[in-house]
Amino acid sequence: MSTLVLGLDVGGTSSRAVTTTLDGAVVGRGAAGGGNPLAVPPDLAAAEVARALAAALAGTDPRRIAAAVLGLAGVSGFDRPETSAAFQRVWDAAGLQCPVAAVGDAQVAFASGTDAPLGTVLIAGTGAAAARIDADRITRVGDGLGWLLGDKGSGFWIGRRAAADTAASLQSGRPPTLLTHLVMQAVLDGGLGETETAATHSVPTYPAVAADATDTAAADSTSTDPAGAAGGHTGELDGGPDVTATAATDSISTDPASAAGTPGGGADRRWSEGTAGAAEVRAAGTRPGGLTADARRDSRAASDAFVIAVHQRPPRSLDRLAPLVTEAALAGDEHAAAILDEAAAHLAAAVASVRDAGEATPIVLSGSVLRGSAPVRDGVRARLAAAWPGAPVTEAGPAELGAAKLAVLSLQRPSVAPFSTRPFS
Repeated sequence: MSTLVLGLDVGGTSSRAVTTTLDGAVVGRGAAGGGNPLAVPPDLAAAEVARALAAALAGTDPRRIAAAVLGLAGVSGFDRPETSAAFQRVWDAAGLQCPVAAVGDAQVAFASGTDAPLGTVLIAGTGAAAARIDADRITRVGDGLGWLLGDKGSGFWIGRRAAADTAASLQSGRPPTLLTHLVMQAVLDGGLGETETAATHSVPTYPAVAADATDTAAADSTSTDPAGAAGGHTGELDGGPDVTATAATDSISTDPASAAGTPGGGADRRWSEGTAGAAEVRAAGTRPGGLTADARRDSRAASDAFVIAVHQRPPRSLDRLAPLVTEAALAGDEHAAAILDEAAAHLAAAVASVRDAGEATPIVLSGSVLRGSAPVRDGVRARLAAAWPGAPVTEAGPAELGAAKLAVLSLQRPSVAPFSTRPFS
């Protein structure tokens, strides 16, 4: 009877499990809803993980599992008695004979992207952080301070910057740009999700600025596909959010649903679908004097409505604006491109804070922003190549496979305490 290992990736919106042989061949897979006890009550989280585990173990004798690793954001949450008890009941019911070690998602992401024992992982989803991995341990962390104190370059940081700049632009009465138009649509059309309060406000329509036929034709000829422009952001970090959503080092989440999620409502409209949006922006920017006096008054009213709408929603929902910044940048919006370039600079700085000069160990990139935003990813890669020209830069694979790799390593290196684990036994 051959030996198997179990890897689990547990996020706020989804949970995935995989059983593999010691050489990495997949034997079984399972998926379920969010199982991170920081995002849902422990009993509900454990129930979702149990569903994913049952599917991964279907047809397999659980006694063949020699090692198991569970990766998640906020591993410290497993110290709580009610959480450890809920998950221990799952392991017992599944018939596992080995302890399940809980590790941070940074370690799992690093393992999914390289076989090297030493290096750096950069995760940019809803939150952002860099970590130095040494013999399967996190020895240094850069940023990962949560959205109130840091997470610079993350999906939340990008979205908040776009919202703040849009508010300032509306307040000053400056002509709209592609970015401000997209952000206004997302916020006023409900693309940030449910409001935090039951209070309702009258939200005026965003003022239209007339465009001539030439501008309209030009806009149609330069249309872009947001799905491609936004880099294919899906609604966990990341994730994302997984969003994957997480805070501080917990924000190093890689669940696509928790990262920069896909906005709803009118936020995902294409500029090529015959709307006058792009033409309006171009017309206002080229017409002498920009917006008319009436349009400026309407813009101030729109500014008030925009600010109210943003404050009605959970702050972290601003990460859903991040894909729109990428869309605008790829369509030629210079300010959007500048935001993304600054995000890339912040992320590269986080790597520099945990990495030695001249180091040639690998750097693994993970998280929905780095996967989905080509301008951010390219900007980060360029900076990393300049700072560490001899270091390979790779992209993380499925987190559950990274967890399975860590489980194999724990069997192959028994003399080394397996990572920074919190075993359930």
